[in-house]
Amino acid sequence: MSSHPTASTTSASSSAEPRLIDYYFSLVSPWAYMGHAPFMEIAGRHGVEVNYKPVFLGRVFAETGGLPLAQRHPARQRYRLVEMQRWREKRGLSFNLKPKHWPFDVNLADRFVIAVTASGKSADPFLRRAFSAVWEEERDLGNPVVLAQLAEEAGLDSSSLMDIASGTTTEAIYALNLENAVATDVFGSPAYVLDGEVFWGQDRLELLDDALTSRRPSFKPDP
Repeated sequence: MSSHPTASTTSASSSAEPRLIDYYFSLVSPWAYMGHAPFMEIAGRHGVEVNYKPVFLGRVFAETGGLPLAQRHPARQRYRLVEMQRWREKRGLSFNLKPKHWPFDVNLADRFVIAVTASGKSADPFLRRAFSAVWEEERDLGNPVVLAQLAEEAGLDSSSLMDIASGTTTEAIYALNLENAVATDVFGSPAYVLDGEVFWGQDRLELLDDALTSRRPSFKPDP
C-alpha cells in the first residue's frame, strides 16, 4: 500500500525533481504547532515537497519507549513548561501553556489532515488554522463541529472532507503512517525526515535548513 498523496509547497523553478520531506506530527503536539510556520517557510524557500504524515503519538510512544506526559517525572513536566515559554518568546507567539481543551481526542483531527491531502489540497492552510485554534483560541479539536468550522475558515469543503476523514481509507493511512514512523526511527512530534535522516523537534529546524542548503549526504547511525 502506498503512502498518501504528497502536498507541495511553492517550489522554486527548477528542472530537477524537488526533494521530499516526510513530515510526521500530530495536531495535539504543541511543538508541531510552534514549528509549523517556520518549517513551511524553510520548505518553501528550498522548493521541497512536504509529505504530511499525521501519526497517533500515543502509539508512537508505546512503540518506541516514550511516555505520555502524565506519566513522566515531575521534573520533566516542569521543564517542558519552561521550554514552552522559551519557544513561545523565541517564535513570537502568544498561546496558552495549558489550553482549556487540551489534551483532546486527536484521532479525527489528524485524519482530517489526511483527508485534505487525499483530496488534492495542501494541508498547510488548515493546519495553520487548526493549530492556532487549539493553542491560541482554546477551541476543542476533538469536536467534529469545530473541525468543520475550521475547515470552512481555511477555504475547504468541510462536508466532503468529513466524509473522507471518517472513512476506512484515512483510517488505513493513519495506521500506515504509524508503521512508517516507527520503521524510520521517528519517536516524537514533529519529526522531519529528509533522505532517511530524522530531524526530531522544531528546535532542529536550523539543522534541517543547513542540510537542505549544503545538500550534504544524509548522516546515518554508526553500524
